[in-house]
Amino acid sequence: SIVGTIGGGMVERKVIEESLQALQERKPRLFHGRMARNGADAVGSDCGGAMSVFISVHGMRPRLVLIGAGHVNRAIAQSAALLGFDIAVADIYRESLNPELFPPSTTLLHAESFGAAVEALDIRPDNFVLIATNNQDREALDKLIEQPIAWLGLLASRRKVQLFLRQLREKGVAEEHIARLHAPVGYNIGAETPQEIAISVLAEILQVKNNAPGGLMMKPSHPSGHQLVVIRGAGDIASGVALRLYHAGFKVIMLEVEKPTVIRCTVAFAQAVFDGEMTVEGVTARLATSSAEAMKLTERGFIPVMVDPACSLLDELKPLCVVDAILAKQNLGTRADMAPVTIALGPGFTAGKDCHAVIETNRGHWLGQVIYSGCAQENTGVPGNIMGHTTRRVIRAPAAGIMRSNVKLGDLVKEGDVIAWIGEHEIKAPLTGMVRGLLNDGLAVVGGFKIGDIDPRGETADFTSVSDKARA
Repeated sequence: SIVGTIGGGMVERKVIEESLQALQERKPRLFHGRMARNGADAVGSDCGGAMSVFISVHGMRPRLVLIGAGHVNRAIAQSAALLGFDIAVADIYRESLNPELFPPSTTLLHAESFGAAVEALDIRPDNFVLIATNNQDREALDKLIEQPIAWLGLLASRRKVQLFLRQLREKGVAEEHIARLHAPVGYNIGAETPQEIAISVLAEILQVKNNAPGGLMMKPSHPSGHQLVVIRGAGDIASGVALRLYHAGFKVIMLEVEKPTVIRCTVAFAQAVFDGEMTVEGVTARLATSSAEAMKLTERGFIPVMVDPACSLLDELKPLCVVDAILAKQNLGTRADMAPVTIALGPGFTAGKDCHAVIETNRGHWLGQVIYSGCAQENTGVPGNIMGHTTRRVIRAPAAGIMRSNVKLGDLVKEGDVIAWIGEHEIKAPLTGMVRGLLNDGLAVVGGFKIGDIDPRGETADFTSVSDKARA
């Protein structure tokens, strides 16, 4: 609709054209026109004079594109409309696009294929896109994975997601594009019905849209009101501990070494030391360089990771509790007087001497037991049994050297495939399965150092969730 006029018929037409383009790009622009027939900025008018018009864009609704018109996407459309989204839905089955199943303002598109639908939808960089088709997810994903999109989600099982990720890598899709895919999508709230799944998915979309850290808002009612826990180490086990504490309402700060040697990098907040930021199960950690910055990050709902292996910042942070989750099988400097409560994980500590409590980390009946006097069980040196494989699935450096990988986490490999090099030494997969752990490139290691592991379960393995041991 048009209200009022800016005068000058030709200029007004040009301004309307520019305004429509500004709406499409969702960005303001400045238009300059001369009421002349020739020369720069001429609009084809004989009136004389010039006019500059600033075009500002207001009230633009975020656009949600749903690929597939099944039960879940219908529920998502209904809820997203209440959240102010502009909704577009595409499907290859015309009967699935019954307007009565969607909010009144929904754009409905029927196409012969999902590939054709993606091309016709005019998907823009600020759009949020969810793929949830009957069995044509891959077709849509191939079209979208390399497009610049604010958020790209896939509603699928972990097994299907891992299969698609492997196929995309085999196809040569760059890792930076694959990393943008949110899959399996949504928050783990035990959703079963389409309506519940819609809440789970939209919560993740809102987190990205609002640039929020995610996690629970609930705070524990601690008598002192001081809720900070500092964790030494930020590997996969430490990250599982951090997630439990974070969801219980505690503020968490993690301390790491300058070059962490974690191998389960997709579930370790230590990866933030390399990448600046790391998200595990919907909770985001960010690298901080000062105590003040770290405390500000906790107030915003993030988990700060700091390089401070000597715990020199404890006097500034003044935590309620210190947790040693380095799992070095020895005490690397933890003392009971570091905090009002000091807890250590695994062997190498004596409760009542080095710390106030020790947590058992050996698998078995006593995993997770709190020990208030004495020590945890000695390290067996035998990795957890997966399909009959223990030490064989763990990969160690044959000699000292610099790590260079040939595969990525989540890749499926066969026994004998070259997965990395240590210096000039080839490192071959000891068995067939999924690469679940792999050391970061460029790190120097000594002979015998653990650099990776293979999960013999292959496609069914999960390399994106913390382990049951970490949760315990």
